Amino acid sequence: MKNKVLAKVDGVQITQTQVDNFIKRLDPQQAMQYQSEEGKKHILQELINQTLFLADAKTNKLEETDEFKSEISIMKDMILTQLNVNNLMESVKVNDTEIKAHFETNKTKFSTPEQTDTSHILVDTEEECKEIHKKIVGNEITFEDAAKAHSKCPSKEKGGNLGSYPKGQMVPEYEAVAFDLKKEEISEPVKTQFGYHIIRLNEKQEATEAKFEDVQQKAKEDLIGTKQKEEYMNKINIMRQIYKVEMA
Repeated sequence: MKNKVLAKVDGVQITQTQVDNFIKRLDPQQAMQYQSEEGKKHILQELINQTLFLADAKTNKLEETDEFKSEISIMKDMILTQLNVNNLMESVKVNDTEIKAHFETNKTKFSTPEQTDTSHILVDTEEECKEIHKKIVGNEITFEDAAKAHSKCPSKEKGGNLGSYPKGQMVPEYEAVAFDLKKEEISEPVKTQFGYHIIRLNEKQEATEAKFEDVQQKAKEDLIGTKQKEEYMNKINIMRQIYKVEMA
């Protein structure tokens, strides 16, 4: 049974659902540590401890103290504020016509840009770069082995591979060559602010234009987010006319 009672503290039940919800509130890495039976037992004990503190607080009538009343007042204000914001956000609605128009206006946002996957070897001097290039094109050494032996970039551990990236991620001098190479082509030495590179193109993905039916949900969420920001600022401007704001 999902909501099985696991323990009672002075008559207060602690259930399986409470244990599961406690774990869900943890960040993913922490949560993984408590997925085992031993981990769940640890969480149960922590919930028992917290319930003991609650029972003891009630016994000592902490809820009657000024400190408690002050904290409750603060929490009340925070909850009211967040509830008002949530209500405003939830009031934002969009229809299919608006979504389609938003997609057409922002089509590039939903499309896939041209991307390239390259490996490189980075050294300090042009002379060294030319020497390594000569050995690679002469089949005296593989590109990967040359990267591992000579490159000063951390990518050397992966044979120089930098993975896939769109335009704008690398320095202009590097990109100008990388996006112009053919697959498996190896560049002449390329100078950038970091040193001298030998670049090899592994793969290239051409830009693709998004189709509305494929990204309709994404376009809807993007439009709602945009309108929520607008409504948030509009609401603030209205409230500033109603409620007096004084800067110290």
